[in-house]
Amino acid sequence: MTASASAPAQRSGVIAPYGGTLVDLMVADAERAAVKGTATNTIECSDRNACDVELLCVGGFSPLRGFMHQEDYNAVVSGHRLATGQLFGLPIVMDTDRDDVVVGDKLLLTYKGQELAVLEVEDKWEPNKVAEAKGCYGTTSIEHPAVRMITMERKRYYLGGSLKGLALPERVFPCKTPAEVRAGLPEGEDVVAFQCRNPIHRAHYELFTRALHAQNVSDNAVVLVHPTCGPTQQDDIPGSVRFQTYERLAAEVNNDSIRWAYLPYAMHMAGPREALQHMIIRRNYGCTHFIIGRDMAGCKSSLTGDDFYGPYDAQNFAKKCAPELTMETVPSLNLVYTQEEGYVTAEHAQARGLHVKKLSGTQFRKMLRGGEEIPEWFAFKSVVEVLRAA
Repeated sequence: MTASASAPAQRSGVIAPYGGTLVDLMVADAERAAVKGTATNTIECSDRNACDVELLCVGGFSPLRGFMHQEDYNAVVSGHRLATGQLFGLPIVMDTDRDDVVVGDKLLLTYKGQELAVLEVEDKWEPNKVAEAKGCYGTTSIEHPAVRMITMERKRYYLGGSLKGLALPERVFPCKTPAEVRAGLPEGEDVVAFQCRNPIHRAHYELFTRALHAQNVSDNAVVLVHPTCGPTQQDDIPGSVRFQTYERLAAEVNNDSIRWAYLPYAMHMAGPREALQHMIIRRNYGCTHFIIGRDMAGCKSSLTGDDFYGPYDAQNFAKKCAPELTMETVPSLNLVYTQEEGYVTAEHAQARGLHVKKLSGTQFRKMLRGGEEIPEWFAFKSVVEVLRAA
């Protein structure tokens, strides 16, 4: 591999978190009882809330130190920036229907029997969800999964305020904190982030290992395979199953250039805004580069089948934001499988007249259900076993 002239200068350590400091809102064991005792009321978190609480407490959303106040919320909705001017992709807010919650309250946030954090309510407002939908997702159609989420799942009021973390959610998939991931990264080397919300297939593996050979990546770079395992689109495979496919492959693959971890993040399918959000998160986990695919985090109308975003909207927006984040984007290769040469780029296959094999997601699921043999060029045997068992 050869680093290009545009590659960033070698660092003395792992890249600094966004904002310069990795936020840590977890309280010491000896202080938990006292912090919990300050709570005047209790609110149960949704799955999405719990993901946000976790990422706030461990610094995944650095520089945020709690749920956004209305000033930051408005700034992010209207211009993908905090009130300070720093880039940020999507609002991070706590929601409630309760009229009795007021500014000054301290709320114990619980989740499935766990006590996660205490939120000091510093702001409460009734958001304009139409403006939020248009500003963040580019549409007000409830066919968009995030528009449907904010209008039908999120409650009437938004709460902003500081957090004190008591415990992280107990999950079937272990989620390393940014500090834990950073501790396992090589100092002074590029770290390429691979984001995915699907079970891992062979094309994914080919894609993220080849990204290490990109022109703007250093010779001794590593890739952080960091799939989201929180809530996503309704018809996606559950995070608990997606996690198992990565675990099985990680156990089989002996590659010192790969790091494996899982992200407790709830997808919004927000296209360009989602791309920015993921880049900020991955910088906090120590990444310098971000692989961004065609139509990243895109979604379609269930009525017309039309895409909500253009195929390169997310790539172009991420590339525009990257210098300000002191990161670089790595465009996702358009790989295809050919009879003659295995995985190559689509352009290479077309230029040489190679025979391309295709298997759609719909066909794949049908073959899984029917017990048919899945070709190894498409999916690893171990991954197929996990999906069939699920």
